Amino acid sequence: MLVYFDLRKLSEISKGVGKTTLVQKLVNNLKDAGVPCNGFYTQEVRQGGKRIGFDVVTLDGKNGILSRVKPQDGNRRECRVGQYVVDVPAFESLVLPLLRTQASTPQVLVLDEIGKMEMFSQGFVTSVQRILAQPDSTVLTTIPIPKGKPIPLVEQIRSNKNVFLVNLSKSNRDDESLKEEIVKTLMSSLGK
Repeated sequence: MLVYFDLRKLSEISKGVGKTTLVQKLVNNLKDAGVPCNGFYTQEVRQGGKRIGFDVVTLDGKNGILSRVKPQDGNRRECRVGQYVVDVPAFESLVLPLLRTQASTPQVLVLDEIGKMEMFSQGFVTSVQRILAQPDSTVLTTIPIPKGKPIPLVEQIRSNKNVFLVNLSKSNRDDESLKEEIVKTLMSSLGK
């Protein structure tokens, strides 16, 4: 079972509240219910009130760089999304071990998020595809809305028949019944 958020209306959500906040609340609810969770979320990094990049934070508390703002310097080898340069080695050093670890008990794998920056890691793409191909996988993830050039892995997730789609919007982001439904769906997928 794969649960992902369609973020069509994320732009309506006020700064500092959105998909990652919801993912963190869901993980806390799952852990409180005794459901093991593994994975990561991304976190905005700000300096002087300006966003300067994103970090990856694992659910066991490890922190590392995903990207930072860097002016264009003509270096075509950089992995760049807009003004951000992705630090692929730092991302992979934290995330790939999480994806390669086989849990001895069923767990929810949290991937916040699967987007353009993460696609620079072929190891990440391959690992996520392997996990999604396993019929007993339970994954809670966020993906971007479709715009511009499609991201193949994101489209693979979007078209997966085992996906439980949640349309996150300003009007439902604080809805306790929605959170309960997501938690119940994830627990059911684990056989709990």
